[in-house]
Amino acid sequence: MRWRLIGPYRAGWASVAVGVPEQPNTFYSGAVNGGVWKTEDAGRTWQALMQHEKAASVGAMAVSASNPNILYVGTGQVTMRYDIASGNGVYRSDDAGKTWKNIGLSETRHIGSILIDPGNPDKVLVAAMGHAFDANRERGVYLTNDGGKTWRQTLFVDDKTGAVDFARDPEHPSIIYVAMWQFRQHPWLDYFQPQIGPGSGIYKSTDGGEHWKKIDGKGLPAGPLGRIGLATPRGGNGKTVYATVSAPKGAGFYRSDDGGKTWKLLNSDGELTSDYFCRITVAPDDPETVYVMGRSIHRSTDGGRHFIITKGSPGGDDYHFLWINPLHPRYMISAADQGTAVTVNGGQTWSSWYNQPTGQFYHIAADDHFPYHIYSGQQDNGTVEIASRGPYGVIEERDWRPVGGDERDYEVPKPGDPTIVFGSGLGGYVSRADKPPGR
Repeated sequence: MRWRLIGPYRAGWASVAVGVPEQPNTFYSGAVNGGVWKTEDAGRTWQALMQHEKAASVGAMAVSASNPNILYVGTGQVTMRYDIASGNGVYRSDDAGKTWKNIGLSETRHIGSILIDPGNPDKVLVAAMGHAFDANRERGVYLTNDGGKTWRQTLFVDDKTGAVDFARDPEHPSIIYVAMWQFRQHPWLDYFQPQIGPGSGIYKSTDGGEHWKKIDGKGLPAGPLGRIGLATPRGGNGKTVYATVSAPKGAGFYRSDDGGKTWKLLNSDGELTSDYFCRITVAPDDPETVYVMGRSIHRSTDGGRHFIITKGSPGGDDYHFLWINPLHPRYMISAADQGTAVTVNGGQTWSSWYNQPTGQFYHIAADDHFPYHIYSGQQDNGTVEIASRGPYGVIEERDWRPVGGDERDYEVPKPGDPTIVFGSGLGGYVSRADKPPGR
């Protein structure tokens, strides 16, 4: 028996995406369960990388500014889910993704962010969340000065609190902020249980991550905090910091103009913060243009006071990451539950997500067609019925279609009558789909 890919040829959840500034058509994408992918034609075609390592879940990725052939990937997704996929540490590539080497931190399990020193590709910071379902000491911030041969834990809060996001001042690279998050998942569905705790907070380093000090800035929510997203703009003189703060009271979009000493709540829209997203991207050519990830991508042109939705459905929802080329700001790449999409014109148009077979499927069933058809639900992309073989030698788009039901659970055809498909979904309901005979 040999495995073969039957599709469908559409993308699934992408957790992170980055590009190469000097090569504006070259981008990398990290899939929650599909390894690393690369495009050299701005998303028209994608090539699978890192497909034979011991971890397939990507949580963080960074390209060296001084040597774009060097990439670091942190494995294990960082999301509030009961079915979260774990990793086995950090991987490094020295040949633009052709080959990879695991360089340690295997017990971190879930990595939220990676920072490479702009002048030294061997100096790297890693934000590690640690075990999602248990307490462990391998949480916090790690630093290597030798390309991953050795690591030092430079920030540890406690065995329940991990590091989830970095922000480095573009013009003062020694000034770095990190978001710490007290996080604990359970093996049952606990979407609506807040992931908050006293360990969550913001820390600051002024020496490139060697030492850290907690920011107890005036204006931040007083109670226990949840997930925090951070960003620092170019032109902020090392003082401006943006933060999305999840909290039972006082959640929203915050701004500091004095390096975190004081904060101001600029926007309390609930769509701007949650334990599920909380990522911020600032335009490299305008410190007042800010993007916040969520069910859609929100954009502000006045430093966070007002936001509009700039990208959403159709064509994507649940956006987790946005990267903007610092040398060519009209070139961007987004990572969403519908894979990665590239724009070369500032968001007017985006590349297709029907060219990355990275979908996550929950369960499978088969009918008694000849050739038989397969049924499943794809995470955040609906349901699929797909032929196991196509009439033209390949399985094409005409050989698969949606079949009612729910993305999360079972899609099962009735034995002896595949025109009837029963589906189950979140909340325990059952649905029935009737399709034309012969389909």
